[in-house]
Amino acid sequence: MPQITVDYSAVLSEGFDRPAFAKALHEEVVRTAAAKPEACKTQFRPGVDTTVGPDTEGHAIVHVTLGLLAGRTDETKTTLTENVLELLREYVKPLAGLALHASAEVRDLDPSYRKFDILES
Repeated sequence: MPQITVDYSAVLSEGFDRPAFAKALHEEVVRTAAAKPEACKTQFRPGVDTTVGPDTEGHAIVHVTLGLLAGRTDETKTTLTENVLELLREYVKPLAGLALHASAEVRDLDPSYRKFDILES
């Protein structure tokens, strides 16, 4: 925890500094939601096809989902999503003529959430 997934249009690949975004995002989650730095995990998933309304061209999407253990206030969640959107403005540079649609949400992980880590040496 937190479990973070970033879905983005593949056309943004060159203009999206994913390593720097992840580092800044993890720092923000620690600062805003009191997460532990070593617990932050982000997975990026590029999407090949993007459609917005009737248009299949000229659009790109980035959506960040942050799964946190329950207990954060709605205010904390709102602050975190707003700050994530600001980070996207900084780290995603869309191509000219491309409309960027960015969004973020924080959700509570289900009480059934469990995890394990394996470190092989």
